[in-house]
Amino acid sequence: MIDTINIEEKFNLIDEYWTPKVIGELNGQYVKLAKVKGEFVWHDHENEDELFMVVKGTLFMDFRDGRTTTTKTGEIIIVPKGVEHRPHTGDKEVWIMLFEPKAIQHTGDVKSELTVEEDVWI
Repeated sequence: MIDTINIEEKFNLIDEYWTPKVIGELNGQYVKLAKVKGEFVWHDHENEDELFMVVKGTLFMDFRDGRTTTTKTGEIIIVPKGVEHRPHTGDKEVWIMLFEPKAIQHTGDVKSELTVEEDVWI
């Protein structure tokens, strides 16, 4: 069945940070939503690019070359495969949408208390 997905309603079902939830699937990709706050772990994805769309707030992305990008509401950032990165938000809650291959590992080869092992649909 083809249904419209209300993104705000889906975000209202999320009550934990850094734990993406799947809301759709297309062409071997998952569409995920996450609420994020604070600092994530340094990681990369050896074989997958990663697209972050900021739905609400401002997302900062650190890179090992010392750069930090700023992505605001309505903007996207694409992190190419193999590029080590660390997303963070300061102390503000940020809502993001992710477009990722279904097989992507949440934190690449890095394991931490923030690593999500299994995808959950909402």
